[in-house]
Amino acid sequence: MLYREAGQFKTSYAADQQLFPIRQDRMGILILLAVVFLVIPGVASEYWFSAILIPFLIFSLAALGLNILTGYAGQLSLGSAAFMAVGAYAAYNFQLRIDGIPILVSFVCAGLTAAGVGILFGLPSLWIKGFYLAVATLAAQFFIVWCLTKFPWFSNHSSSGVISAQQLIIFGYEFASPQEKYLLVLSIVVVMALAAKNMVRSSTGRAWMAVRDMDVAASVIGIRLMPTKLLAFAVSSFYCGVAGALYAFCYLGSVEPDGFSLDMSFRILFMIIIGGVGSILGSFLGAAFILLLPIFLDIALPWAAGLLGLPFSNATVSHIQVLIFGALIMFFLIVEPHGLARLWQITKEKLRLWPFPH
Repeated sequence: MLYREAGQFKTSYAADQQLFPIRQDRMGILILLAVVFLVIPGVASEYWFSAILIPFLIFSLAALGLNILTGYAGQLSLGSAAFMAVGAYAAYNFQLRIDGIPILVSFVCAGLTAAGVGILFGLPSLWIKGFYLAVATLAAQFFIVWCLTKFPWFSNHSSSGVISAQQLIIFGYEFASPQEKYLLVLSIVVVMALAAKNMVRSSTGRAWMAVRDMDVAASVIGIRLMPTKLLAFAVSSFYCGVAGALYAFCYLGSVEPDGFSLDMSFRILFMIIIGGVGSILGSFLGAAFILLLPIFLDIALPWAAGLLGLPFSNATVSHIQVLIFGALIMFFLIVEPHGLARLWQITKEKLRLWPFPH
């Protein structure tokens, strides 16, 4: 009864094409924003900010970037972590070598640097696709990490390649506490998520989806494949680059090239597969599943073992956590291959017709 469109008439094309055309959706988004901006900063602990919320937002942004490329443009990539590394090291060098540059400008320049590298490694998409393109982008993962390790200029001649992020000072105010860093990351992620939502609804997004569904047909109707594919690589890498800069400056504070490993790229890929390929919401749901569920199991399993009096060691609990996590991944992919975002969409469709059968 709460999720009804009855009486919500659209009298113009602009009203029908709103970002959230249903009133309940708009109210839900406003309530969610009020909670994350006003309520959570007042009730969450430093541990929640530092270990849970900030990495969740950063990886959601990286997953969003990969979803633009893979979910909307249909171009497979296994180099997301490498583009995050480009963003982290670029932001560090912009702050180091340009006196007085604002930190937000450094983040934007880091994203643009990652976009340029993404275009370079996206060139093979003009000739190959599918699994072969994924292997080609895998080269970026190894090549970029190798460059950051072998050329000490990128790390200001650090022997180990480790960099320490500079202070976060915006308009003369230093963002030092975990709560302040959370609000900064949250603001950037919200703005970029809304930009992505509008982008995929524009003519650019429709061109990406046309190329994804059938690139030959898209070419026949006048869509230029080369600019469309390279723009998808550029936008995706930009998002990953900004995520990498936030990862270094707002989360860890100190990063090394080996930290942006192939394992991180696969985790980001799993986020969009589980959350929903071709869905903005799916990027956040997938990141929540991959990052938050293990933390929940890590807390719940020892508690359950103690409650039942089971003589489980910490190693046994850890193994059970991995088994449950893997089983849940298989379960969700079997029940709904299109991800958690599709389950949420089905739930909304049921609510719109409830109590009548569907």
